[in-house]
Parts: sequence; C-alpha cells; structure tokens
Amino acid sequence: MRSRIPAVVLGLALALSGCGGGDSPTPTAAGGTGLEKTTIKVGALPIPDPAALYIAQAKGFFKAEGLTVEPVTITGGAAALPQIESGALDISQTNYVSTILAAGQGKKIKLVADMYQAAPNTFTIMVPKDSPIRSVADLKGKVVLVNNLQNIATLAVTSQIKAAGLATDDVRYIEKPFPEMGNALNSGQGDAAWITEPFITANKNALGFRTIADTMTGATAEFPIAGWMASEDWAAKNPRTLAAFQRAIAKAQQLASSDRKEVEAILPTYTKIDAKTAAAIALGTFPTSLDAARLQKVADLMLEYGYLKSPVDVKSMIVPTTG
Repeated sequence: MRSRIPAVVLGLALALSGCGGGDSPTPTAAGGTGLEKTTIKVGALPIPDPAALYIAQAKGFFKAEGLTVEPVTITGGAAALPQIESGALDISQTNYVSTILAAGQGKKIKLVADMYQAAPNTFTIMVPKDSPIRSVADLKGKVVLVNNLQNIATLAVTSQIKAAGLATDDVRYIEKPFPEMGNALNSGQGDAAWITEPFITANKNALGFRTIADTMTGATAEFPIAGWMASEDWAAKNPRTLAAFQRAIAKAQQLASSDRKEVEAILPTYTKIDAKTAAAIALGTFPTSLDAARLQKVADLMLEYGYLKSPVDVKSMIVPTTG
C-alpha cells in the first residue's frame, strides 16, 4: 500500500491541475480554447433584427465559447459588405437581398446564421400626415426614401407598386439611413419612406406619419429579412471561431424566438428604444435555423423582378452550424 501512495497522490495532482487550477485557460465544452480568433468584430444595425447578438452578450453565451465579440454599428448590410471583404469586420448583419445580389455578382459571401423574418406591420411605407398620397398607386412619379438601393427595401416596395399596377420605373428611390428618414421626409426630401421599427412607431408618435402600405404582404409575406454573413475566405480560415459564434447566437436566437420579453429587455441597451416603446412596437420573428428552401424564395423573387441576371442557389451560400 505504501508503495502505491505516491502514484495516487501524483494522479490526484494531475487531475486537479486539469480542473482549472493555474493560469491556463479552461477549455469549454465546445472547445473554445482552440479558436483561431478569440476576439471578433461584428457589424449590426441599432434595430430589433440583431437582438440575439446582444442577448448572447448579456447572457455570457459568447464568453462560454471563449469568444469576445465587439459590436460595430453599421448603416446597412450592403454598406457592410466592403468591411467584410477588407477584414474590418469578421461577421456582419446583412439583409438577404443585398447578400444574394452580391453572390450573383461573383462576391464570395457566406451566410452563417439566420436573424429576422418579416411579420405584419414591421416594414411599411409611410407618408407625412398632410400628404395627399393615400395609396401605393399614388406613388407614381414620386420619390421614396430607402435605407439602401437594391436591397430588401426596394424589393419590398417594388412588390407593392407592381401589385398596384405601376411600372418599376414609376418610382424613384433615394438612400437615407433609418434614423434620418423622419426629418428628411418631413423636410420634403422625399414623398414617402420605407420604414421599419422602431422608426415606424417613433415617426408616427412624433411627426404624425401615416402608413399607406404594409410591404410584407402578398409576394413578400413572412419574407426572410436579415441574417449574419462572413466572407468565404474568413469562414474557411476560422472554422472553429465561426462554429463558436454560431452556437452562441443560436442559443440567443432561441430565446428571442420563444420569449418576446427577452427582446423587449435587450432593445433599450443597444438602440434608442425605451422600455415603453419596446413593449409596443411590432416585431418580426427570429428563425432558429437557416432554411435554404425558405431563403430561396428571396432569390427567386429577385430573379423575377430583374435584380438577378441568372438564378442563385442559396444552399451553396450557407455554412451549416456544427457542434
């Protein structure tokens, strides 16, 4: 017995040293210590869509994966694409129209997680309270403010003007960031604006704007809106980092999809939405997986409306979640 005691003691010491004692980082269940990058910059808009990013931060989901995420405010998915290509951003929020359009032009972009899907009254066309415009048909020859050209905004408005019997060139578009749309429209820089929450509620309450159309009806009902993108090169070079991000964001997305209160609680922390407004605004849904068949609907409508010159297979753009 005496001869075996040192071996037992040594075994216990080795076991204890593997339980977090000392300066070595403790591996997570997901293998977080094997990440290619432990700090990543992630682009996001100050709107409800990317709520899961901030839920994951607050709940420690990224930390549990060995990740430090630094959110960076962007103006739109299309605007973030050059930052993704240059490496200024590792991952970014994007709207699916901009991403699929970029892929159709040969850009090497990957979709890595889903984010947001339209619901009634979450994306509307609004006009000033004293505007003579009463319906989409009245937009002929008018200027509509959108956050980006040739993205989900223009596609959604196009679907409505076609349904109203107008031609695609009957309406002209001008870019304007969501936070500036209210004042821009009020000062006559446009005749109508394509607006999302929380700016729908804010402009209605502060400026008396009227909604003339819910753009997520008909061809765009329950339309996939936004997801997370990375460059093909970055995804290939950082598979474990990407998988860690996917796992953490999936946990947060599940919370957002199942409990509106989680979204209401997080919105005031990264947007200008106060708690009262967060409880009142219309929210879309938060899908928990990237469904290629559902996203193909976006590409097919883009092809129909002339945004794409040839079909795009969305499935080829998706990086599956692992682990």
